[in-house]
Amino acid sequence: MASEEPQDTGRRWEEVADAATRAFGLLPAAPQDLPAPGGTGRPRPHRISTDPDNVERDLVKLVLTLVELLRQLMERQALHRVDQGDLTEEEEERLGATLLVLHDRMNDLCTQHGLTMDDLNLDLGPLGTLLPPPE
Repeated sequence: MASEEPQDTGRRWEEVADAATRAFGLLPAAPQDLPAPGGTGRPRPHRISTDPDNVERDLVKLVLTLVELLRQLMERQALHRVDQGDLTEEEEERLGATLLVLHDRMNDLCTQHGLTMDDLNLDLGPLGTLLPPPE
């Protein structure tokens, strides 16, 4: 395979940057990005909206969301390896048991913190939800 010319690589990066700029231009403006009332024309500064009573729960929700995303990715990779025949029967059994334990532990952690698995599925607006729907 021949190496790409530096010009080709630079042009591709420019195309990606242009596509990203167009895509972000299609997203609706967030309230904090709109001009402040009074007509200064300048967007409001970004602020983090926090409620001291919910900070711990929100942090736990974020961490559990990331752990669940990683768990699902590991599960998909494991199923792919099983489908490819890369594992022995013993490895498949051990992997299946481990994934079941991880799933049960995630449910336990959600229950312990007053969350459901649906609570972990962040809404990414026009992109949809972070986690795929349950099968």
